Amino acid sequence: MSRHRPARGHIIKDDILISPMDDADREAAADVLLAAFADPARYGRERLIDQLAPAPMPFYRQFFIARQQDELVGVGGIKAADWASDTHILYLSAVTEHARGQGIARALIATRIAWLMENFEHGRLLVSTARSRRFNRLGFRMAGKHDAGGRRLMLLEF
Repeated sequence: MSRHRPARGHIIKDDILISPMDDADREAAADVLLAAFADPARYGRERLIDQLAPAPMPFYRQFFIARQQDELVGVGGIKAADWASDTHILYLSAVTEHARGQGIARALIATRIAWLMENFEHGRLLVSTARSRRFNRLGFRMAGKHDAGGRRLMLLEF
């Protein structure tokens, strides 16, 4: 059973704040994602704006953003898989090119995992990634033996 708690913001560096995304941030978050994803058919602006809207339990969507000074420089989502109980997915994650290399992506991942574990007693977390070592260090393991387009499906059970 979930015990949904709101997330709070936290500072990862003097000028970088990770916090839950507000509705007012949807356009800027979509801009970050559009700049990072080179597949307009799959990641068009309208679809991204729609996906960035929060959704209630049980099929929730929760997004977190990173701000450096007043600029939104990163976004990452987590959502319930509607096809499997107690299964969650990390998705729609990106950091602006000029803000990369500062630990923002790792902080967004850690924030979403912490939020998940605060709100759910147990379950599975899936991510499709080209950076499997990053997720290995966080306790994820490969789910399957094959790459799909240079990406691997990884699983964390908690």
